[in-house]
Amino acid sequence: MSTYYTWIKNLFLDFSQNEQMAILFAAVVVLLSIAAVSGISHLILRSALRGIFSKIVKRTRFEWDDILFKNRVFNVLAHVAPVLIIRWAAHFAGDDIAWMAEALSGLAKVYLIIILISVFNRLLNSSLDIYQTYPFSKARPIKGYIQLMKLLLYFVGGIFLVSVLISKDPGKLFTGLGAMAAVLLFVFKDPILGFIASIQLAANKMVKPGDWISLPSYNADGTVEDISLTSVKVQNWDKTITTIPTYALVSGSMTNWIGMEESGGRRIKRSINIDMTTVRFADTELLEHLRKFSLIREYVEKKEEEVREYNKAKQLDERDYVSGRRQTNLGIFRKYLEAYLHDHPLVHDEMTFLVRHLQPTEKGIPVEIYVFSKDQRWANYEELQADIFDHILAVLPEFGLRVFQNPSGEDFRNLKQVNNNEA
Repeated sequence: MSTYYTWIKNLFLDFSQNEQMAILFAAVVVLLSIAAVSGISHLILRSALRGIFSKIVKRTRFEWDDILFKNRVFNVLAHVAPVLIIRWAAHFAGDDIAWMAEALSGLAKVYLIIILISVFNRLLNSSLDIYQTYPFSKARPIKGYIQLMKLLLYFVGGIFLVSVLISKDPGKLFTGLGAMAAVLLFVFKDPILGFIASIQLAANKMVKPGDWISLPSYNADGTVEDISLTSVKVQNWDKTITTIPTYALVSGSMTNWIGMEESGGRRIKRSINIDMTTVRFADTELLEHLRKFSLIREYVEKKEEEVREYNKAKQLDERDYVSGRRQTNLGIFRKYLEAYLHDHPLVHDEMTFLVRHLQPTEKGIPVEIYVFSKDQRWANYEELQADIFDHILAVLPEFGLRVFQNPSGEDFRNLKQVNNNEA
């Protein structure tokens, strides 16, 4: 290299007697030559390595080497040739360009550090991809840990780069950072909190990608798309994306619906208000009318026989509705709902099943249905609820019952029309 430099310098001196310009011109030519040789060697070695490793990967049955090849881990090895060439060229610089030897030596060190950072970064990416090929990765995501390791990698690599550029011992730089601990904690507050939260989320199996979560404080209600070191990406049901700090899942209130999804059922909890003025004892006419319905016929007949036997044992007159036992239209209606829901193919019989009365209010007596749907899909679940309550509203008059509803404008118009007719 020194001979090449001398030849270039002498060639320039033949056209110009300015030695300083000849040294500068020769130095530039040498640097361009080193860059050209380094670039060509890199391209040749990269092409050769790609061909060799592609053949090896195709012949193996393991999946991890395919992932390493996809993430171009082996391609980084092609940068070794330029590093060696630059480092070799530094030893042959002329005496009048000693600064070039120092610059090339520093450049080779910087280049090598960048190569090592790139290698470890791609290995970490490959490790994450390999881990995600296993089924248990869905329950225990490690993306946050990988990102933390990358952060440490960049931090340590940056320290070594700075030490090379300013020609200082990296150990002294690390020691000096101890005095900046408070500043570093403030700067890296979110990554530190995110890392701790990631450990808690993974260890306690609180949430994972694919879970449906609700976080009202962040207006998030949808599926977890990604969990990283500092943020969690949630795709809401309206297809918008909400980004939440990872530590918010631990520090705040969050609802994870995975338990519902894994249970095989989705809860239906809805009530309908009955006008209390329509609740009455079931007379013979109503009982005969209800016997026509197959779902309730057996219950009506069995219950009526039970009531008759009880009243007979107590020697009570059948017209004594107060002292004896009597069926009510609301009680029969409740049993009808139980029979109807048990008979419904989409209502879960093996989970909590309840039809009950709630506390009467000024808006009537609520009859609540508390059952579980077999179909958890949102649209089908809502359609099932609508079908059930459509049926309830339509069948209520058969029991002599009426839904409570606040008076509307139509009610007042009808009342006015009746008063006018009477007048």
